[in-house]
Parts: sequence; C-alpha cells; structure tokens
Amino acid sequence: MHWFARLLKPLWSRIFPARAATQTWMILTFVLFIGIAMVAVALYMTFVMRGEIDVTMRQTLTRQATRLAGLIEQADSRAERIRVTRELARLSDLHLTLFEGDSLLLDVFEAQPLRDEALRSRPELAVFDDGQPRYGVRPGPDGRRIHYVAVRRPNSSLVVRVGQPEPLLFALIERMQVILFVAMGLALLLSIIGSWIAARQVTRPLIAIRNSARSISEGKFDEKIQVDSRAAEFQDLAKSLNRMSDSFREKIEELQRLTRLQNEFIGNVSHEVRNPIFAVGGYLEALASPNLTPEQRQFYAEKGLANLQRLNNLFNDLIEIARLEYREDLIKPGTFDLQDLLEEVAEILQPKAEEKGLRLEIENPPVMVYADRSRIRQVLTNLIDNAIAYSDEGVVRCRLRRRLDKVRVEVIDTGRGIGEEHLEHIFERFYRVDPDRSRKSGGTGLGLSIVKQILHAHGETIHVESTLGRGTRFWFDLPYAATAEPVRSAAS
Repeated sequence: MHWFARLLKPLWSRIFPARAATQTWMILTFVLFIGIAMVAVALYMTFVMRGEIDVTMRQTLTRQATRLAGLIEQADSRAERIRVTRELARLSDLHLTLFEGDSLLLDVFEAQPLRDEALRSRPELAVFDDGQPRYGVRPGPDGRRIHYVAVRRPNSSLVVRVGQPEPLLFALIERMQVILFVAMGLALLLSIIGSWIAARQVTRPLIAIRNSARSISEGKFDEKIQVDSRAAEFQDLAKSLNRMSDSFREKIEELQRLTRLQNEFIGNVSHEVRNPIFAVGGYLEALASPNLTPEQRQFYAEKGLANLQRLNNLFNDLIEIARLEYREDLIKPGTFDLQDLLEEVAEILQPKAEEKGLRLEIENPPVMVYADRSRIRQVLTNLIDNAIAYSDEGVVRCRLRRRLDKVRVEVIDTGRGIGEEHLEHIFERFYRVDPDRSRKSGGTGLGLSIVKQILHAHGETIHVESTLGRGTRFWFDLPYAATAEPVRSAAS
C-alpha cells in the first residue's frame, strides 16, 4: 500500500500543483468531479448494466428452453418429436436443435433445416456433467447475435438447444449507451468550457483587485480598484478596499505631515532653546570676571535671569500644547459670564497697555457662554497681549456679540498689521512675523498656537484678518448658554 501511495503522490502533485491560478483550480475541480461521475456511469453501463441484461437474457432463454423441451419430450415417437420441434421453430422463429443421446435429430432455424459442421464443438453443447444448462453467444447467418442455451432432459436423454436472435431492444440499448457516452463526453467538454467561463468571471475581478492591492502596497494610493463584475460580493469588496485605501492614504499623509511638523518642531525647539542657553552661559562667564563693577554684575545677572525666564516660559508653553493635543479631558466646560472674565483679563493687562499709551476698550453687556473658563482666559490673555505688543498707538478693543446660538469674540487693534503672506502661518509653532521684536519682548512664538489648540479642543476655529498699517482682527465663536448660575472665578 505504501508503494502505491508513493507512486500516486507525484501524479497527484502534477495534476494538483501546490500553487496554481484560481482559474486552473476551478477547472480542475469541475473536471475532477464531473469526470468521476462520468467514469462511474460508464463503468456501470459497461459492466454492471450489461451483465444484468445478459443474466436476464439467459434466465429468460433458459425458462423458454425448458418449456419447449418439455413439450418435445411429451411426443410418443422420434418422428413425432422431430415434427413438434419443426413446428415450434416455425411458430416461434427460434433456432432449435434436437439431440437424442449422441444422435442429431434436427437442426432448424425459422423452419429451414441447417447443416453446421462445427455443431459438436459449440460451447453450449459441451458434455453435461453437472446437468446444468450451457450458454453461448455468436453471430448468426444474417449477422445478428444469437444467444444459445442447451438443456438436457435426463429421463429421455434429449438435449434441446434453443437459439434466439438478440432482441431489437438490445440494439436500442447499445445505441443509447453510445449516445450516452457521446453526451457525457459533450457534457465534460461543456463543463470545461463553462468552468473556464465561470472561473474567468471570478478571476478577472480577483486579478484586478490583486494588481490594485500590489499598487497600494507600493505606495500608489491614488489608484482606485475597478471591478468589472456584476457579482455583489466583488463590488462590495472593491468598495471596501477603496475605502481602506483612502483611509490608509489619509493616515499616511497625516503621518507624513506630522513627521514634517515634528522635524520642524524639533529644529525650532533646538534653535529657540539654544539661544537663551548660550546667553545664560555667556552672562555667567562674564559674572565670573573679577574686574566687574557692581552695576555690571547686576546687569549681567538681570540678563541671565531674563533668559532663564524666557526658557522657562518656552517649556511651559510646549508642555501646555502637548497636554492640549493628547488630553481631551483637560477641557472642562461650564457656564460663565464672558464679560466678567474679560474684565479680569483686562485688569491684568491694563498696566502694559497704559505703558505703551494704548487705550484698552472692553465695554460689553454681560453674556453667558458654555466653555472652559480657565482655558478661555488663556485665549483672551494671549490675543489681547499680542494686540498690545504689536500696537504702538491707538486702541485695542475686545467686542462680544450674540449671534443666534453663538457668541462671537473679537479682538481688534490699530497696530502695524500683518502681511497677507504671513496670515496662513501665524498659528504655526514658533512662527513670528517679526522675529527680532518678538524675541526682545520675551515671546516664545507659541501663544497663537496655544490659542488654536484650545479653541480646537472646544470644537471652534480661530480666524484672522489684517491690513498692513491699519491693524488686525482676530475672532472666534463660543456656544451661547441660557442664563444660569455662572462659574465664579477663583478671585471672586
């Protein structure tokens, strides 16, 4: 059995390779199962069904021969038996042969006497040692197959041989077998063609999907998967893969953008941190000199402390941005009076405005909003502080206006304004319209970026418009809240 398995394994691997196209597998599967069914039918018709027909024919012919032998045996004399045999052959169109002992009495077919020189050598006339009937099949004088059976009557030593031409039904059955074999061959051919067509309908979309997936794996995310198929499963698969490809493209573009921002951020941070560190180091080296006057020592110490404060502000702002980006739970909204908060911010920034000769206008009616009070305080402080820092004369105004279910907050100044080429960049980290002036003022370049992050966490957007030499306007919206118990500040 093992040698048979070893012999079959190479054949099996040739018929069913370890890797083949789906179309090949489908055709092989169709051919295998239909071929097995056809072989089974062919074997049944060739051997089982034919054998059953032969057995039925022999049984029928044996019963007929036994009945005729009984009729012939009832005759009183040899002449009478010959006459009865001749009459039976004429009436039944059978080939009858009659022996009495070893003597041939009559050999007649359809009432015509026959002379067969090889009669004794026929297989159905062999010696009857066991008393069982003997059978034989061979072509007759007209070419038709004749089935023979010979029976022996022990009581009278008669041997009666009956030959019957093969019924026309047998020829019909044989023709049906031929037709069936042809039909099975045609069915096998049509099944191969049908399986090829079906496999093609399946594999064409699969090939398209495979090629598109390969392109996507190579980074070509703009290529859409086009499936020319009416099968709902393939259409749904193509849509799902296209959505997945779009999602991958968006995520990769976002990752690339974040990577670019990260590189820019690292470069900016290293630049911003390096300057105050070098400055502090320089001032410390100067303080180590023994020839300095007390006034010079105080000057260098104040400069070093100012740069340390700038460095501390920078790290605090970076930590704040990181917390806002990665911790949504830092926003804790509530209902409060926005005008009350604005007055608190103005009280802190009023001295800075007066120092520059600016007028700070914040008169607005009370209005309730729903937001995080402490975070909005940061937003207002940064915007108003920036407006004061970049205005040399005129007014800095903060205006609150109700707009349906929103409250619009506007911070307007009459300062130098911002060039149009800078407007789309001013909310980026470390971006400065006037780098020298902002560094002298101690700014970190992160204030507007923090404003953007806080409002983004609230689901709102900061907007800006500006004209050089005439001033700048920042505005954003907050959700209006119906009158309720306001959130009190810590000071109150």
